[in-house]
Amino acid sequence: MTAPEPLPRADLHDRPGPGAVLADAMREGADRRARRRDIRPLGRLFPFLMRHWGSALIAGAWLLVSTAASLGLTVTARGAIDNGFENGGADLDVWFLILGANAVGLGLATAFRYFYVTKTGERMIADMRQAVFARVMGLDPAFFTHMRTGEVLSRLTTDIQLVDALLTTAVSYALRNLLTLIGATILLFIVSPKLTGMVMLATPLLIAPLFLFGRKVRSLTVESQDRFAGAVGFAGESVDAIETVQAFGREATARSRFDGAVEAAFAASLRRMTARAWMTALVIAVMFGGVALVLWLGARDVVAGTMTPGALLQFVLLSVFAAGAVGALGESWGEVQKAAGAMERIDELMRAEPSIAPPAAARALPSPPGGEVALSDVSFAYPGRPDLPALKGFDLTVRPGETVALVGPSGAGKSTVFRLLLRFYDPQAGQVLVDGVDVREADPENVRARFAWVSQEAPLFSGSALENIRFGREDVTLEEAREAAERAQALDFLDALPQGLETPLGERGRSLSGGQRQRLAIARALVRHAPILLLDEATSALDAENERLVQSALDEAMEGRTTLVIAHRLATVLRADRIVVMDQGRVVESGDHKTLMAQRGLYARLADLQFRTQ
Repeated sequence: MTAPEPLPRADLHDRPGPGAVLADAMREGADRRARRRDIRPLGRLFPFLMRHWGSALIAGAWLLVSTAASLGLTVTARGAIDNGFENGGADLDVWFLILGANAVGLGLATAFRYFYVTKTGERMIADMRQAVFARVMGLDPAFFTHMRTGEVLSRLTTDIQLVDALLTTAVSYALRNLLTLIGATILLFIVSPKLTGMVMLATPLLIAPLFLFGRKVRSLTVESQDRFAGAVGFAGESVDAIETVQAFGREATARSRFDGAVEAAFAASLRRMTARAWMTALVIAVMFGGVALVLWLGARDVVAGTMTPGALLQFVLLSVFAAGAVGALGESWGEVQKAAGAMERIDELMRAEPSIAPPAAARALPSPPGGEVALSDVSFAYPGRPDLPALKGFDLTVRPGETVALVGPSGAGKSTVFRLLLRFYDPQAGQVLVDGVDVREADPENVRARFAWVSQEAPLFSGSALENIRFGREDVTLEEAREAAERAQALDFLDALPQGLETPLGERGRSLSGGQRQRLAIARALVRHAPILLLDEATSALDAENERLVQSALDEAMEGRTTLVIAHRLATVLRADRIVVMDQGRVVESGDHKTLMAQRGLYARLADLQFRTQ
C-alpha cells in the first residue's frame, strides 16, 4: 500500500496573497503629493526635537556664537587695516593678535556647533527609526495587502536617510548661512547704507529661482523616491523567491524588470538634479554679479575719500559672506525639499492606523485560561475582496482540551478561522470568543498570548536555533529550550550542528530542511505554554519519514492543550476528537472519521481521493 496522498488543494483562496504594486494608486498618491507645494511634512519632526530640547538649545547657542565669530572677523580685519598702520604700525601686532584670537574662537565654536547639531540630529533620527518601525509592527495584515514589504523598507531606509542628511548636515548649514545673511545684512547697512541698498535691489532676482525651482525639486524628489521604492519592492520579491525565479529560468526577465525600474528612478533623479543645477547656477550668477558691481562702486567711494580702505574691506568680506550664504541657502533649500518629500512618505507610515487595536477599556481574559474557543454566526470577507466572503454564517465551538480537525477543499475558509482567532482581522458579523470573551473587547496581545501557532511555512529567523526557540518565550533557559527541542524531535539534528543550538541558521533558516524547520517551529510553540494550539497543515509538504517525526512532535505538543488542526492528511485527521468539514465558508459536516465516511458526503469524497491510486 502506498502512502496516502494529501487531500486535494487549490490555490488557498482563503488566504490573502502578498500585496501587489498598485500602479494607479501610486500615480494618484504622487499627484496628490505634487499638489502640496510646502514643507509641512517636516513639522512631524517637532515632537522628536522636543524630546531633546536641551541638546537643541546648546546646539543653537553654539550656532549663534560661531556665526558671531565669523562676522567678527570682518570687524577685526577692518580694525587691523584702518588702525594697525597708524603710528608707524605700532599697534599692528595687537590687531592681528585679536584677529588670530577671533579665528581660534571661530574654530572652537564651529567644532562645538557641529558636535551638538549632529548629536541632536542623529538622536532624532534614531528615535524616528524606532517610532516608524514600532508603528509598522503594530499594523495589521490588511495594511500589507496594499503596500509591499520592499516599499516599507525603502521608507525605513532610503527616505529616513534623506531626513538624516537634513538634520545632521543641511539644517546646521542652512541655519548658519541664514544667521550669517541676517548678520551680514545688518552690518552692511551700518558700513554703507547706499551700497547695501543697491545690493537689496538684486534680492528679488535671487528669491524667484529659489522658490520656483525649489517646488520643482520637491515634486521630482517624491517621484524619484516612489520609483526607487518600486524597484526595491520588486527586488525584495525576486530575491525572496530566488529559487523559484531560477527554477523557471526567469533571471533575465527579473533583471530586465529591475533594470527598467532602476532606470525610471534614475531618470526622475536626473530631472531633479537638472532643476537643482539650474537653480544653483542662477542664484550664484546673480548674487556674485551684483557683488562685483557693488565693489566697483565702493572702490570709487574710496578714491573719492568717502569710505576708508578698512570699511571697503569689511564691506567686501560681508558681501562675500552674504553672497555665499544666499548661494548656500539655495543649495540647502533643495535639500529641504528632498527631505520634505521623503518625510511625507514616512509620514504615511506614521499616520497609518491599524484596524485592529485594543479597546479603550479592554476586558480581561479569564485566569487561569480555560482554552475554549468559539465562532458564532461569523461572516467575513477580506478587505481586498469584499464581494467574495471567506466565511458565511460560520459556527464552531471547541471545548477545553479538545482536538478538532478542519477539513475541506482549498478556499473553504480554514485558514481564515485561524486568522480571526488570532485577531489579525475582525469579522463583519458574528462573534469570535476566547474563553467566553469577545476578542474585540480584549487587548489583541492578550488574545494572542493564549495561542501557539505552527504554520505550514514554519517561518524562522536568521539567528541561532536557540534564538528561534526563544522567539516563543524570551525567558526560556537553555535547559528548557533543549527539553522543548527533544519533545519536538529536533534535538538530535540540532546537536549535530557545528555549534549546537547556538549555530546560526541563515536567512529564514534555509540551512535546514523543511522537516527540520517544522520541528524547530514546533519546539518554539512548545515553550510558549499557551493553552490553545493552532496547527496549519504542519505536515502537508513532508515526506513519509519527516511526517512521522513531525507527527510525533505534534502529538507531544497537543497533549493537554485545546488544538485546532487544518488537515489534509488522513493520519492527522484520525487523531482528532472531532472532524469539522468546511465548504464555501460554512460547516457542512461534523463528526468522527467513521461517522463521516458512513454519511458519504464531502468528507468521504475527499478521503476516497487519497486512495484512488492504491
